[in-house]
Amino acid sequence: MNKNERMRGYAYLAAAMALVGSTVVASKIIGAGLPPFTATALRFAIALPCFALLMALTGARIPRLGRRDWLLLVAQAVAGSVGYTTLLIAGLQRTSAVDGGVILGTLPLAAAAIAVLALGERPGKAALAAIGVAAFGVWLMSSQTAAAGGAASLAGNALILGAVVCEGLFILLNKRLHVPVAPLALSTIMAGFGLAFSALACIAEAPWTLPLPATAVAAVGYYALVPTVGGFLLWYAGAARVRGSDAALFTALAPVSAVILAAGLLGEPLAGAQLAGMACVIGAVAMLGWAGRERAKAP
Repeated sequence: MNKNERMRGYAYLAAAMALVGSTVVASKIIGAGLPPFTATALRFAIALPCFALLMALTGARIPRLGRRDWLLLVAQAVAGSVGYTTLLIAGLQRTSAVDGGVILGTLPLAAAAIAVLALGERPGKAALAAIGVAAFGVWLMSSQTAAAGGAASLAGNALILGAVVCEGLFILLNKRLHVPVAPLALSTIMAGFGLAFSALACIAEAPWTLPLPATAVAAVGYYALVPTVGGFLLWYAGAARVRGSDAALFTALAPVSAVILAAGLLGEPLAGAQLAGMACVIGAVAMLGWAGRERAKAP
């Protein structure tokens, strides 16, 4: 791969992570006008036809899967599609988008911690140090949030951390599939299951009786089309041009994007503890990424 292609890959990955960060601001706007399950169902109702069209245009197919793999995909959808989105929206109804962005950045560390706890993987020293640094960063930020915003903000942070854990479980469950599923097919399946489960759950919210604020609906449309579909295309276009260990480093850009957008678009203030927490999280992700890069270089 020549240098120009590699640089183009880096640009795609950076753009993809910037879009991931923007989901925090979008979720904050959505949560101000729509309940979580209704918003999640609407998101997947918009995204699913787009993924189905991409599959038709590219000739992608869903592989033949056994019962166990289908059950794992259902569990992935419950955790990663419905659990992540609804918990993120519910959390941002209670806390700031800045805090949400910092916590979102712990995803690579959460996935590594879940692999250690659930699969019994033996972490290296760098992974343990990175998890510890990220945990300290979240604690530092949350202690400031609790003092300033009280129990509601602390509960919101806990819900967002729950969303991160759900996404970490999604990553873990994907590794347990017997038959690998290509990214586009997996995204289509997740959107389909996500729509089905969130549509059932949103009945309790009686969406037919709710007003549909234009701002919240527009934010859902943005979430579905730009970070969900557009982010997918950008990430995999970038990942195809660089090493996996290099791609992992770009996940550190998501919390940066979220915090900058929260401050710039929503006018949220940035406290010193929040900046320090973000620095810890970004540093921890970089530590984890560099450790993976060194392992990839090892003979």
